Amino acid sequence: MKVLIIGNEARYRQYMPHADYLPAFDIVYQPRDASLTDLLAAGSDADAIAVDPTVQLPEGLINKMPHLKIIQSEGVGYNGIDIDTAHDRGIYVCNQKGANAPAVAEQTILLMLALLRQFVLGDRTVRNGGQLAMKERLMIEGIREMADCRVGYIGFGDIAKATTDRLKPFGCQQFYHTPNRKASAVEKQYAVAYLTQDQLIATCDFVVILCPLNESTRGMVNASFLSKMKPDAFLINTARGEIVDNQALYDAIFSETIAGAGLDTISPIPVPKDHILFKLPSPYADRLIVSPHIGGVTMRFFQDAHQRNWLNIYKALNGEMPDNIVNGL
Repeated sequence: MKVLIIGNEARYRQYMPHADYLPAFDIVYQPRDASLTDLLAAGSDADAIAVDPTVQLPEGLINKMPHLKIIQSEGVGYNGIDIDTAHDRGIYVCNQKGANAPAVAEQTILLMLALLRQFVLGDRTVRNGGQLAMKERLMIEGIREMADCRVGYIGFGDIAKATTDRLKPFGCQQFYHTPNRKASAVEKQYAVAYLTQDQLIATCDFVVILCPLNESTRGMVNASFLSKMKPDAFLINTARGEIVDNQALYDAIFSETIAGAGLDTISPIPVPKDHILFKLPSPYADRLIVSPHIGGVTMRFFQDAHQRNWLNIYKALNGEMPDNIVNGL
């Protein structure tokens, strides 16, 4: 049984689980940016693909792999995989739904706290000898605690649920919006209340983007969306960069329509040095905090995810149904 791995070979080797069935696999590696020609040369006869979630797997590749039975995403994302072609061929496409939720929840809260406490600016100011001046300024302006904030989630999947659990001890009110309201039992379990999207945007101190990327959410956070937020509210995006209109966010921060933003993901990837958001002049540049899309890439996530990856591949290649199928098979 041949498995084509498209991604970082060192990472796959580092997190390879100790499983009795692994020696049965003939494993070949190709880098994330390999051409279709190279991929087919290495793995046209592969029975399975394990793939970095940023890789594109088009119809032209899938249809030239006659033995393929499963495509397993290393992470939650699978947007680059032609799931319709895979469905028509009877090939499972699976992801790691929920596996990175605890890690991304931590990153989400980190960005919230860093914005409330002006953490990045504070670090730089202390290093430059301005500690007392900044401390005096913040005592006059006031520092909000999480308990004084209303947190609203656009989307309420695994990451939002993990975030609500971790924020409960902070004592903040939490709200959510999804196209279809959740059952009352779910709302009670996670101590959240439902709001329409406009209500949530207009009343929450943190508007947290945690919805999937699709045609209805691409560019959703635009000028109209941001204009409805409170001027002292923050935008948090730990979902997908393409959901946010970068120019609109620049304008909202520069015009003080919103207080700032914390982003773990920015479109495009990789983020260029001359990105529009990095052109915010002082002092507005300090209202934006970014991290290098590391919310879900913890050691625990990779350990759990790779164990599930290989178990799923083993199941599919032995006639069993794998977990977390995303293409309707």
